[in-house]
Amino acid sequence: MKKNFFIVSLFLLFVQGAFSQKEKLSSNKLIKIGLLIPNNKNTEAKFGAEMAINEANKRHNKKGLYFQLITRSLKGSWGTGSSKAVDLIFKDHVWAIMGAHGGRNAHLVEQVISKTHVVYLSSWATDPTLSQAFIPWYFSCVPNDNQQVKSLVEEIYKKRKLTKIAVVSSESFDANYTLKIFLKEAKAIGKTEPMQFIYDGTSLNFNSLLTKINKANIQAVVFLDTPLTSLNFKKDIPIFGTLSFFGENAFNTLKLSQYNNVIVVTSGNWLDSKKSIFNIKFYHKFGKNPSAVAAYAYDGMNLLINAIRCSWPNREKVKEELSNIKYNGITGLIQFDDKGNRKKAAGLIKIENGNPIMVEK
Repeated sequence: MKKNFFIVSLFLLFVQGAFSQKEKLSSNKLIKIGLLIPNNKNTEAKFGAEMAINEANKRHNKKGLYFQLITRSLKGSWGTGSSKAVDLIFKDHVWAIMGAHGGRNAHLVEQVISKTHVVYLSSWATDPTLSQAFIPWYFSCVPNDNQQVKSLVEEIYKKRKLTKIAVVSSESFDANYTLKIFLKEAKAIGKTEPMQFIYDGTSLNFNSLLTKINKANIQAVVFLDTPLTSLNFKKDIPIFGTLSFFGENAFNTLKLSQYNNVIVVTSGNWLDSKKSIFNIKFYHKFGKNPSAVAAYAYDGMNLLINAIRCSWPNREKVKEELSNIKYNGITGLIQFDDKGNRKKAAGLIKIENGNPIMVEK
């Protein structure tokens, strides 16, 4: 680990001076955009990003720009986030990078963009400390943990007046961080610390855990990670979840009707397949409904495409365009604050009889 960190650090110091010089743009108008995904089995972000790229290339634009998606997997040893970002920038010559992965690798990518000044837009990592690094080239179109937890706490404790809560989480880096924020927010408003159930995300047998939760004297269950493979809880107990509840691995296996009485954080009603053209096109193309991963990747890629079109041929203006962008996406209105966070990002959606309905604040 130390060896990898040392190699990456030396390389970044070497390229910092080289990349500071203004890059000579190719005479052709091919614009490459990088996409980082956890591994090659995680296809949803790629599908969503490809849809945005294909639609952009079909639309007429006066500048004649043609976009190409370059996808790289982060599967491998520690430090992969840095090395893959470096490859995208110096080997593939991308104009920007979008990340559809967790917070740990997102911090590594940030180290690269802080030296190279290439825009990095996160469409999935929710770690709020990413924006606290004050790196001007970082943006996030997904609600961060602070925004998501505040929406849940407001609905559970203040609006519904529930007090006996069970929090369910995996042992992953991102889930652990979300749990800390939830416990901190509950304590801040004087609530008793909720019961905590931690599960092994690699296991396929959750019967014992489900039995313990169902036997507990609780009023609600809160998922801070992808849900268990079964939602076999007592019908009178409401289920809440962060955005990851509709993540790739969980959402693809169940129909929306199986999520009845579930309240989940989101920033727009992209789940409504009857109203969303994106959902209809996605289903016809890939044979399944899009997860939250696909929806935010689609919006994120459209953000980068629009910013690049407005800034071409000056790559350095991409950051400026994103900073001032006002984009109506399938996940709602997207604007950024001065730290790159999405403004007014987190709302709640409830599934009633298989229909997604926005929850009034």
